[in-house]
Amino acid sequence: MSIGDKLSPIQESFTLKDHTFTVLRNAILDMNIYDRDADLRLDERQLAERLGISRTPIREALARLAQEGLVQIVPRKGVFVCRKSRKEILEMVVTWAALESMAARLATEHASDADLKALRKFAMKHSHDAVRADLEEYSDANIKFHQTILQLSGCALLSTTADGLFVHMQAVRRRAMGEGNRASRSVADHMQIIEALVARDADVAARRVREHTMQLHAHIAKTWTRLETIGSPNAAAN
Repeated sequence: MSIGDKLSPIQESFTLKDHTFTVLRNAILDMNIYDRDADLRLDERQLAERLGISRTPIREALARLAQEGLVQIVPRKGVFVCRKSRKEILEMVVTWAALESMAARLATEHASDADLKALRKFAMKHSHDAVRADLEEYSDANIKFHQTILQLSGCALLSTTADGLFVHMQAVRRRAMGEGNRASRSVADHMQIIEALVARDADVAARRVREHTMQLHAHIAKTWTRLETIGSPNAAAN
Protein backbone atom coordinates (compact mmCIF):
# COMPACT_ATOMS: atom_id res chain seq x y z
CA MET A 1 0.00 0.00 0.00
CA SER A 2 1.42 3.40 -1.02
CA ILE A 3 1.14 6.60 0.95
CA GLY A 4 -1.36 7.80 -1.64
CA ASP A 5 -3.78 5.08 -0.59
CA LYS A 6 -3.88 6.54 2.92
CA LEU A 7 -4.58 10.13 1.92
CA SER A 8 -8.01 11.70 1.67
CA PRO A 9 -8.90 14.81 -0.30
CA ILE A 10 -8.27 18.03 1.63
CA GLN A 11 -11.54 19.79 2.20
CA GLU A 12 -11.80 23.50 1.46
CA SER A 13 -13.03 24.03 5.00
CA PHE A 14 -9.66 22.90 6.37
CA THR A 15 -8.18 26.37 5.78
CA LEU A 16 -11.24 28.00 7.31
CA LYS A 17 -10.93 25.86 10.43
CA ASP A 18 -7.29 26.79 10.92
CA HIS A 19 -7.94 30.44 10.17
CA THR A 20 -10.81 30.58 12.66
CA PHE A 21 -8.65 28.98 15.33
CA THR A 22 -5.85 31.48 14.68
CA VAL A 23 -8.19 34.47 14.74
CA LEU A 24 -9.78 33.42 18.04
CA ARG A 25 -6.45 32.56 19.62
CA ASN A 26 -4.98 35.92 18.66
CA ALA A 27 -8.06 37.67 20.01
CA ILE A 28 -7.59 35.93 23.36
CA LEU A 29 -3.91 36.93 23.40
CA ASP A 30 -4.96 40.53 22.86
CA MET A 31 -7.42 40.45 25.77
CA ASN A 32 -6.51 41.84 29.15
CA ILE A 33 -7.99 38.76 30.80
CA TYR A 34 -6.91 39.78 34.31
CA ASP A 35 -8.63 43.14 34.12
CA ARG A 36 -11.25 43.39 36.87
CA ASP A 37 -14.00 44.08 34.34
CA ALA A 38 -12.93 41.55 31.70
CA ASP A 39 -15.80 39.70 30.01
CA LEU A 40 -14.53 36.12 29.84
CA ARG A 41 -17.56 34.51 28.23
CA LEU A 42 -17.40 33.55 24.55
CA ASP A 43 -20.73 33.29 22.74
CA GLU A 44 -20.65 30.96 19.72
CA ARG A 45 -23.52 32.74 17.97
CA GLN A 46 -22.01 36.19 18.40
CA LEU A 47 -18.58 35.00 17.28
CA ALA A 48 -20.07 33.39 14.17
CA GLU A 49 -21.97 36.57 13.33
CA ARG A 50 -18.89 38.71 13.87
CA LEU A 51 -16.72 36.54 11.65
CA GLY A 52 -19.45 35.93 9.07
CA ILE A 53 -19.16 32.14 9.22
CA SER A 54 -21.22 29.22 10.50
CA ARG A 55 -21.00 28.04 14.08
CA THR A 56 -19.34 24.73 13.12
CA PRO A 57 -15.78 26.07 12.61
CA ILE A 58 -16.26 28.25 15.70
CA ARG A 59 -17.16 25.21 17.78
CA GLU A 60 -14.18 23.26 16.41
CA ALA A 61 -11.82 26.15 17.09
CA LEU A 62 -13.08 26.46 20.66
CA ALA A 63 -12.48 22.75 21.20
CA ARG A 64 -8.86 23.18 20.08
CA LEU A 65 -8.47 26.20 22.33
CA ALA A 66 -9.79 24.12 25.23
CA GLN A 67 -7.14 21.49 24.51
CA GLU A 68 -4.50 24.25 24.76
CA GLY A 69 -5.95 25.37 28.07
CA LEU A 70 -6.97 28.79 26.78
CA VAL A 71 -10.69 28.31 27.24
CA GLN A 72 -12.90 26.15 29.42
CA ILE A 73 -16.14 24.64 28.16
CA VAL A 74 -18.60 24.49 31.06
CA PRO A 75 -21.62 22.21 30.40
CA ARG A 76 -24.94 24.08 30.34
CA LYS A 77 -23.18 27.39 31.04
CA GLY A 78 -20.98 28.19 28.06
CA VAL A 79 -17.39 28.76 27.03
CA PHE A 80 -15.06 30.98 29.06
CA VAL A 81 -11.54 32.26 28.60
CA CYS A 82 -9.43 30.59 31.28
CA ARG A 83 -8.07 32.83 33.99
CA LYS A 84 -5.71 31.39 36.58
CA SER A 85 -6.33 31.74 40.29
CA ARG A 86 -4.07 33.99 42.34
CA LYS A 87 -2.25 30.95 43.72
CA GLU A 88 -1.69 29.56 40.22
CA ILE A 89 -0.42 32.93 38.98
CA LEU A 90 2.08 33.18 41.83
CA GLU A 91 3.37 29.68 41.07
CA MET A 92 3.58 30.55 37.38
CA VAL A 93 5.63 33.69 38.11
CA VAL A 94 8.04 31.66 40.27
CA THR A 95 8.44 29.14 37.44
CA TRP A 96 9.07 31.90 34.90
CA ALA A 97 11.65 33.47 37.23
CA ALA A 98 13.50 30.15 37.48
CA LEU A 99 13.47 29.57 33.73
CA GLU A 100 14.53 33.08 32.76
CA SER A 101 17.18 33.27 35.48
CA MET A 102 18.89 30.21 34.03
CA ALA A 103 18.40 31.60 30.54
CA ALA A 104 20.18 34.82 31.54
CA ARG A 105 23.07 32.80 32.95
CA LEU A 106 23.38 30.86 29.69
CA ALA A 107 22.96 34.01 27.58
CA THR A 108 26.14 35.46 29.07
CA GLU A 109 27.95 32.57 27.39
CA HIS A 110 25.99 32.07 24.17
CA ALA A 111 24.59 35.45 23.10
CA SER A 112 26.72 37.32 20.59
CA ASP A 113 27.75 40.93 21.05
CA ALA A 114 25.39 41.79 18.19
CA ASP A 115 22.52 40.02 19.96
CA LEU A 116 23.06 42.02 23.14
CA LYS A 117 23.46 45.26 21.23
CA ALA A 118 20.11 44.59 19.53
CA LEU A 119 18.51 43.81 22.90
CA ARG A 120 19.79 47.10 24.33
CA LYS A 121 18.50 49.00 21.30
CA PHE A 122 15.08 47.33 21.63
CA ALA A 123 14.84 48.11 25.35
CA MET A 124 15.85 51.75 24.89
CA LYS A 125 13.40 52.23 22.03
CA HIS A 126 10.43 50.95 24.02
CA SER A 127 11.41 52.67 27.25
CA HIS A 128 9.86 55.79 25.71
CA ASP A 129 6.48 54.03 25.71
CA ALA A 130 6.67 53.78 29.50
CA VAL A 131 7.63 57.44 29.80
CA ARG A 132 4.63 58.39 27.64
CA ALA A 133 2.47 56.07 29.76
CA ASP A 134 1.66 54.08 26.61
CA LEU A 135 1.35 51.04 28.83
CA GLU A 136 -0.23 48.65 26.35
CA GLU A 137 2.65 49.16 23.91
CA TYR A 138 5.22 48.90 26.68
CA SER A 139 3.71 45.80 28.27
CA ASP A 140 3.88 43.98 24.92
CA ALA A 141 7.50 45.08 24.47
CA ASN A 142 8.22 44.04 28.05
CA ILE A 143 7.20 40.43 27.51
CA LYS A 144 9.16 40.42 24.22
CA PHE A 145 12.24 41.54 26.14
CA HIS A 146 11.95 38.58 28.50
CA GLN A 147 11.23 36.14 25.67
CA THR A 148 14.39 37.34 23.92
CA ILE A 149 16.52 36.51 26.96
CA LEU A 150 15.09 33.00 26.90
CA GLN A 151 15.91 32.69 23.21
CA LEU A 152 19.45 34.01 23.70
CA SER A 153 20.11 31.22 26.19
CA GLY A 154 20.81 28.86 23.33
CA CYS A 155 18.65 26.25 25.09
CA ALA A 156 15.57 25.61 22.97
CA LEU A 157 13.80 23.64 25.70
CA LEU A 158 14.00 26.57 28.13
CA SER A 159 12.32 28.81 25.58
CA THR A 160 9.61 26.34 24.57
CA THR A 161 8.84 25.52 28.21
CA ALA A 162 8.35 29.21 28.92
CA ASP A 163 6.11 29.47 25.87
CA GLY A 164 3.60 27.33 27.73
CA LEU A 165 3.28 30.16 30.28
CA PHE A 166 3.30 32.93 27.70
CA VAL A 167 -0.43 33.60 27.33
CA HIS A 168 -1.01 34.14 31.03
CA MET A 169 2.31 35.86 31.74
CA GLN A 170 1.56 38.34 28.98
CA ALA A 171 -1.85 39.09 30.46
CA VAL A 172 -0.51 39.27 34.02
CA ARG A 173 2.25 41.70 33.05
CA ARG A 174 -0.21 43.77 31.01
CA ARG A 175 -2.41 44.35 34.04
CA ALA A 176 0.42 44.80 36.53
CA MET A 177 2.23 47.31 34.31
CA GLY A 178 -0.49 49.87 34.88
CA GLU A 179 -0.36 49.56 38.66
CA GLY A 180 1.85 51.78 40.81
CA ASN A 181 5.13 52.81 39.18
CA ARG A 182 5.91 49.38 37.80
CA ALA A 183 6.53 50.63 34.24
CA SER A 184 9.32 53.03 35.21
CA ARG A 185 10.84 50.47 37.58
CA SER A 186 10.72 47.90 34.78
CA VAL A 187 12.73 50.17 32.46
CA ALA A 188 15.45 50.63 35.09
CA ASP A 189 15.56 46.89 35.83
CA HIS A 190 15.87 46.00 32.16
CA MET A 191 18.86 48.30 31.73
CA GLN A 192 20.59 46.71 34.73
CA ILE A 193 19.92 43.25 33.31
CA ILE A 194 21.43 44.25 29.97
CA GLU A 195 24.54 45.67 31.68
CA ALA A 196 25.08 42.34 33.45
CA LEU A 197 24.62 40.42 30.21
CA VAL A 198 27.06 42.68 28.35
CA ALA A 199 29.59 42.27 31.17
CA ARG A 200 29.18 38.48 30.76
CA ASP A 201 28.59 38.22 34.51
CA ALA A 202 26.44 35.10 34.82
CA ASP A 203 25.79 35.38 38.56
CA VAL A 204 24.68 39.01 38.44
CA ALA A 205 22.59 38.55 35.28
CA ALA A 206 20.77 35.56 36.77
CA ARG A 207 20.18 37.38 40.06
CA ARG A 208 18.87 40.56 38.45
CA VAL A 209 16.46 38.67 36.23
CA ARG A 210 15.23 36.60 39.17
CA GLU A 211 14.79 39.63 41.44
CA HIS A 212 13.01 41.56 38.69
CA THR A 213 10.44 38.80 38.17
CA MET A 214 10.02 38.17 41.88
CA GLN A 215 9.13 41.85 42.32
CA LEU A 216 6.12 41.06 40.15
CA HIS A 217 5.41 38.09 42.43
CA ALA A 218 5.51 40.33 45.52
CA HIS A 219 3.25 42.91 43.86
CA ILE A 220 0.62 40.30 42.96
CA ALA A 221 0.78 38.65 46.39
CA LYS A 222 0.19 42.01 48.06
CA THR A 223 -2.38 43.67 45.80
CA TRP A 224 -4.33 41.09 43.78
CA THR A 225 -6.49 40.04 46.71
CA ARG A 226 -9.81 39.76 44.84
CA LEU A 227 -8.63 37.49 42.07
CA GLU A 228 -9.89 34.19 43.53
CA THR A 229 -13.46 35.51 43.76
CA ILE A 230 -13.63 36.49 40.09
CA GLY A 231 -11.00 34.29 38.51
CA SER A 232 -12.79 31.09 37.57
CA PRO A 233 -15.04 30.58 34.56
CA ASN A 234 -17.64 28.99 36.81
CA ALA A 235 -17.78 32.10 38.99
CA ALA A 236 -18.09 34.30 35.92
CA ALA A 237 -21.00 32.24 34.70
CA ASN A 238 -23.00 32.60 37.91
